[in-house]
Amino acid sequence: MSGEEVSRSPGTTLDVVRRQNLTQVLRLAHRDGPISRAELTRATGLNRSTVGGLVSELRARGLVEESEPHPTRKVGRPSPMVVAADDTVAIAVNPEIDAVDVGIVSLGGRVIRRVRYKNERIPTPTEFVNIVSAIVDGMRPELDASYRTLGMGLAVPGLVRREDGRVLLAPHLGWREAPVSAILAKVTGMPVVAGNDASCGVVAESVFGAARGVDVVVYLNGGASGIGGGIAQGGTLLMGAGGYAGEYGHTLVESAGAACHCGAIGCLETEVRRDALLRAVGLDDADVDRLPAALALAWREPDSAGAREVRRQVAYLGIALRNIVNGLNPRRVVLGGFLATLLKVVGEAGIASHLGVALPGARYDVGFVAATLGQDVLLVGAAEMVFAPVLEDPTLMPLELEPATV
Repeated sequence: MSGEEVSRSPGTTLDVVRRQNLTQVLRLAHRDGPISRAELTRATGLNRSTVGGLVSELRARGLVEESEPHPTRKVGRPSPMVVAADDTVAIAVNPEIDAVDVGIVSLGGRVIRRVRYKNERIPTPTEFVNIVSAIVDGMRPELDASYRTLGMGLAVPGLVRREDGRVLLAPHLGWREAPVSAILAKVTGMPVVAGNDASCGVVAESVFGAARGVDVVVYLNGGASGIGGGIAQGGTLLMGAGGYAGEYGHTLVESAGAACHCGAIGCLETEVRRDALLRAVGLDDADVDRLPAALALAWREPDSAGAREVRRQVAYLGIALRNIVNGLNPRRVVLGGFLATLLKVVGEAGIASHLGVALPGARYDVGFVAATLGQDVLLVGAAEMVFAPVLEDPTLMPLELEPATV
């Protein structure tokens, strides 16, 4: 049965049908573009003229663009290429203890521009708002001249209330009950949404990165603030009842370990830390870009301080991963930030060897991969929160032109 036939089932209106089909085409262009009209026709199950009309309407709403087709030796007229509009953008923000990253991210997941503001000290919520508003003010001429900005997304290392974006707790930042989304919306005049940083990461990797097409995926992000996690099943983010699921940084890995800011003892993020890796190879926070090469070099010397610290942290990471594998039976675990560095140093087999007594069925199902979006992952994920309503219903965007007749 084709997509059209499903859409025309009893009880649906033509408007609902068209919105569903517009959504289907826009999501494919957003995720897979550039994609030809012929490929869209095959992927949607709609006929060629219907796809042409949908693309025309999405163009009129400023959500997709068409370009010349790729050269081909096939007989007949080649199909134009459809891509998400590069001038429809979101502002994406990731506050961390060492820096605040602000980016312009286009529909289609491309980071067009990034500004990194290095913190002299951990910013208060008020200081964070001032930093972001100043950076956005500096971007205004470019934004006003070249882009249509749909809003701002914040990827926050902490607990974020789903319904209003209030940061209940970002412990490493020292934020409690911080209404930064509401304040930024008032200051910038933009709609602002916020979510946990690792939840943003799993969305980004599921749409554009290492978890594309994977049915059950867990993403673990290691950053300056600690370790967070996100879970997706069938491409849908699993957030929990209040939106706080995935706090794997607080998995118990050492019963005689250090006190954690959460009040517990021996949490994963007290034992697996970026600053400890930096110290082990003689670097500090200013040298974080050099960490992957330094750890790879240290790994070649088994008795070096760097190699010993890598082995120690990977062993503790393995304990947490065993709990994740047993509890969720994921198909893939994606590691980001400095956790991706650990994976690249010891290899997938080196990580898997520490699963220990993980149950055999779940252990055999899972693979471990590094995040492929690199430093862009959290900004891309933050932007996805902004784009989500339009991807769900493209008719939210007004017609800028009359759709062309196909």
